[in-house]
Amino acid sequence: MNRKLWRIIVPLCALMVFATWASSAYAQSDAKKKPPMYSYVGFWNIPRAQWGDMEKSRAADQKILDKAVADGLLVGYGDDMTVVHEPDGYSHDDWWSSMSMAGILNVLDQFYKAGASTTPVLESATRHGDGIFVTRYYNWHSGSWKGAYSHVSAFKLKSSAPDDALDTLATTLIVPLLDKLLADGTLHEYEIDTEAIHTQSPDMFWIDYIGANAEALDKVDAALGAMMKANPLGGPAFDAWTDYNGHHDFLLHTNATFK
Repeated sequence: MNRKLWRIIVPLCALMVFATWASSAYAQSDAKKKPPMYSYVGFWNIPRAQWGDMEKSRAADQKILDKAVADGLLVGYGDDMTVVHEPDGYSHDDWWSSMSMAGILNVLDQFYKAGASTTPVLESATRHGDGIFVTRYYNWHSGSWKGAYSHVSAFKLKSSAPDDALDTLATTLIVPLLDKLLADGTLHEYEIDTEAIHTQSPDMFWIDYIGANAEALDKVDAALGAMMKANPLGGPAFDAWTDYNGHHDFLLHTNATFK
């Protein structure tokens, strides 16, 4: 048997065994779909000389966001500053989350009416984009944190992946791992996102988590390695369903508040 054919058969065999194991694990797992949570994210590339002004602008925005949380419009909000920069990437983002699309859009409308979208620092941006995401897999601790670390991994499902591929990966691999790390304090929050308003491929999904500190990044990597060792079929199954040409990682400094 040639090596090329072997590379095709091995993942498929692993996938078949994993699917059998996953259907059993799913029945025992508490990692079930939750009501949809929506998030609006505004991405900005701000010239370095204006980064201090960006922080001042965010402090002014907090009044609107805190009131929205108190009024029940939002369940959380925050902002990020990129740690690993890319030539054509963004330096900052602002986000807020709600249990309804109306919640995030009503808060966005408040910012427009307050003139917060036309401040001098935002007008200095050399690049801007928006995204609206939805997740059915998420969890968090209530509280506020400054200077945490967020890690975001973007993946793309293969066209050959089954319709329930993301649900299976979430319930059998991703959520149990992240819930354990949330319970021991390594993480403050996590979510598995897809786009609610599609501006990219509908096969894209994002695994996001907020780590309590820099050490949390190492703990997540160690826990992931231990999980793959305990479940050697998980890695090949993930690889068989995802196209790594669509993979991208982001590392961010994060300030966040969750109700």
